[in-house]
Order: sequence, then C-alpha cells, then structure tokens
Amino acid sequence: MRLTKYTHACVRLEHEGRVLVIDPGTWSEPAALSGADAVLITQEHADHVDNLRLAGLGVPVYAPAGAHLDGPAPVRVSSGTEFTAAGFHVRAVGGRHATVHGGLPDCVNLGYIIDEAVYHPGDALHVPMHPVETLLVPVHASWLKTTEAVDFVKAVAPGRCFAIHDAQLNDRGLRAVDGWLTKEAGHGYRRLDPGESV
Repeated sequence: MRLTKYTHACVRLEHEGRVLVIDPGTWSEPAALSGADAVLITQEHADHVDNLRLAGLGVPVYAPAGAHLDGPAPVRVSSGTEFTAAGFHVRAVGGRHATVHGGLPDCVNLGYIIDEAVYHPGDALHVPMHPVETLLVPVHASWLKTTEAVDFVKAVAPGRCFAIHDAQLNDRGLRAVDGWLTKEAGHGYRRLDPGESV
C-alpha cells in the first residue's frame, strides 16, 4: 500500500489502482483527491473536510453519523462499523473529538483502521483494541500536548508512525515535536513532507 501525506491531516492511500483519501480539508492540496475512488471524513471541522471540493467529486464519502456537513450526503458510519471503501476494509473506532477547553468542541470524531494496518485517528487519541502496523499521529492542535502525542504512540505501539495534523507549526516547532517523538515515542516515527510517499 502506498501512503502519501498531504498538508495537515490529509492522507492518500493507493493499492492496485484503488485510491482512498482521508480528511481532505481546506488546508490540503486539491491534488490529493485526483482519481479518488472514495473519501473518509473523521469529523466536521474544515481542516478535515472541504465540502466544496467533495460536492463535485462524485465518489462515495463516508463520515461519522451525527457530523454536521454541508454538501453531498455522505454514507453515515458509527464506531464499530466495518465496511469497504474503494476496495479497502475499513473499521471505524472512537467516537468523540478531543476536548479543547471547557468541554468544547463536542462533536463526533471517528478514527479509521484501514486493512487492519493503517490507523488515522482524526482529532482524538483513541487507542484501538487491535494492533496496527502504521499509526498516523496528530502532532499539534489546540487540544493536544506533545506529551499526549508521545503517550499515544507508546500506547498504540505501532510498527511505524507518521506525523499528521501539523499545518499550524512553523519549522522550529516541527523540529521540536519531531525531536520529542523520535526520542521518546520511537516506533519508527517520521514526519513526511506534503506530497511525500512511503
């Protein structure tokens, strides 16, 4: 499976000509959706979903039941649901967005485990019950401390992990977060630049 990181939380997965895109938000590049067969949305905030781009895409869009989205009606999924999107097996996990302050925001957030191998948690640090080979770890947010990201990686214990949710950090901030996650979390941590693939 080929994984390509785009700006912020957007990731593109390709396998045998099939393309699945996760969280193509307003900060991600339009090229992420080129040739997409299906899209997964973890939650309703604009950094994770660009309703205008999805409106004309014409492919299935899967989103959490209860998410407030404008645009095409998505296929609604709940935590624990298993389904196939673009030929990939998907398991939805988690349920709520992480708290920023004072109980807000309180909205749905699903993480997705793809082909029992790649885990995109969206805006939450839900530890799945089953092991995953590749973890996409949020590294910066108004709801996140670096120590929480480190502990999340340790709790999931993936074979490797890549940074996501990083668009609000400048180069100095990225180097600092990378240093902590490389030293403290281990598990093959690496940050991919937008457009870089593994």
